[in-house]
Amino acid sequence: MDGNPSTPPRRSALVLYGSETGNSQEVAEELGALAERLHFHTHVGEMNEYRPEVLKSHTLVIFVVATTGQGDFPANARSFWRSLLLKRLPGDFLDGVQFASFGLGDSSYPKFNWAARKLHKRLLQLGANEIYDAGEADQQHPEGLEGTFIPWLTGLRTHLLETYPLPEGLEPIPDDVQLPPKWILKLQEGNAATAQEGHAVPGTHENLPAPEENPKENKRLTPQKHWQDVRHVSLTVPEHTSYVPGDMLCITPKNFSADVDALIQMMGWEDKADQLICLVPNSHIPADDLPLPPIRGLDSYPQLTLRALLTDYLDIQAIPRRSFFAEIAHYTNDEMHKERLLEFTYTSPEYLDELWDYTTRPRRSILEVLHEFDTVKVPWQHAISVFPVLKGRQFSIASGGELKRGPEGGTKFELMIAIVKYQTVIKKIRQGVCTRYISALRPGSTLKVQLQRGGLNSSVNQLVGPTVLVGPGTGLAPLRSMLWEKAAIIKAYQEENPGVELGIGPTLLLYGGRNREADFFFEDEWQQLGQLTKLNVLTAFSRDQKQKVYVQDVIRQNYALLFKLLHDMAGSVYICGSSGQMPKAVREALTEAFQHGAEVETDRFNEQGAEQYLLGMEKTGRYKQETW
Repeated sequence: MDGNPSTPPRRSALVLYGSETGNSQEVAEELGALAERLHFHTHVGEMNEYRPEVLKSHTLVIFVVATTGQGDFPANARSFWRSLLLKRLPGDFLDGVQFASFGLGDSSYPKFNWAARKLHKRLLQLGANEIYDAGEADQQHPEGLEGTFIPWLTGLRTHLLETYPLPEGLEPIPDDVQLPPKWILKLQEGNAATAQEGHAVPGTHENLPAPEENPKENKRLTPQKHWQDVRHVSLTVPEHTSYVPGDMLCITPKNFSADVDALIQMMGWEDKADQLICLVPNSHIPADDLPLPPIRGLDSYPQLTLRALLTDYLDIQAIPRRSFFAEIAHYTNDEMHKERLLEFTYTSPEYLDELWDYTTRPRRSILEVLHEFDTVKVPWQHAISVFPVLKGRQFSIASGGELKRGPEGGTKFELMIAIVKYQTVIKKIRQGVCTRYISALRPGSTLKVQLQRGGLNSSVNQLVGPTVLVGPGTGLAPLRSMLWEKAAIIKAYQEENPGVELGIGPTLLLYGGRNREADFFFEDEWQQLGQLTKLNVLTAFSRDQKQKVYVQDVIRQNYALLFKLLHDMAGSVYICGSSGQMPKAVREALTEAFQHGAEVETDRFNEQGAEQYLLGMEKTGRYKQETW
């Protein structure tokens, strides 16, 4: 896999990514295709799949890394990052490595693009040479990821052609020439039988626990007439599995059979849909250049049909990226359709705006695009290289303490899930791929899930110490987990040490919603937990009065209380919920609390001092944010 560091150099590019939700992987694959078109022998892979020693054996290394949690690396990049931090590495360890890097982040987080910046700094410390200025994408950019990635990509291509000129007579492979797919599908030998539907499917993650079974409950928390459908979903596994507040369940949805049938019909795949198929390397690709299969385990799975692949593995409802249009343009003979599809791949600003207006604004799906461009007929053998892989969606676990106990010694996971359903500019009802799947689940269904570690990392001292929890809407999920965990720690201590007082800090929960009547979730629990955990709940229901009130307004109404908890008592603050304006507004209000909240005037901070105090809280892990 890693190759030999002493192999003679050839024109080769290695694109390594650290990805939590799949965006970095897609960017890396696009960069891989760019390098391939410039005649680099190209490998694209997860950072953890490579050892740093291997970097020197490539002409060029491009890193794409997202930031997760509290400025952390994604799970599939952490062991690579740790291997770069070894103290014994000399300052010239990466001497001769030529690299470029691109980070994906969200500017509503205090540690914006932290992972990419840490990696960049460490590569330079170890002697690597940066050949092109680092790029950074921001989730909050009005044009999304493409807004910063495309200009960076265009500049990188120009720079690579200048820095690594092609030999005489060799031209870049034009964008309208198809790169051969690395892996293709073919019928299994002696394919007389038809595979059974509903088979178990190998997991795409190594640390996949047994599939979740039997959702005990899929209960709507909001009234039927309320604008938003929020579910309280309970799942159980038979074995004991430990998890902590902030951890997540990543649920991989399935496509609905009606959508799969529609695609099979549009593509004309009816006669192949239920025959046994297998995934094989394309014979056009030299063995040295063959990447790992796009879905692990699929190349050795014996009972796979095209229908099962489309149902369980490929995302036919995703909003298509530029690369999808480039791919499907090769599968139509209609010149008008071909020309229009290729326009969506152009990188000049006006075409990027058109792509945004056609795909992201109306949330148009791959299935709808293929319905409109009905002359596109993808050969079924190429389905795996044309359609993106169906990725799991992450949901913060809302249970903790005694709520973790499942029936008969198993483990229970509770989730709070807002079902994504809305109307777009083209007046069409849109639904989230995963939440649509979840909303239709019935008790007794089996799901494919993965338990993922979160970034809140609360110590026992933090859990029982003074805390401020800020969580509008479903941001309540990880905070509920913390409160039940705190209750369990206190109860266990009291049982083991009867009569001995445990020094418990007060907890302040700032909860925001639209209407108290419709979305004050788990109100009865706060009373139940109140005395034991020293819990005080302050609410902000924005639509219950003429003047809109949000969680940041409640902070402003309680400067003294916030100052006491976070400054005088050295408490911790946790901010959970939607990213964007909310965390920024909360941070601003907390800065004001440090300026105006002290009873004694000499204890008050000026604006700069308040900001420094917050930065200090971040550094020591007392200010944490988990937003999505």
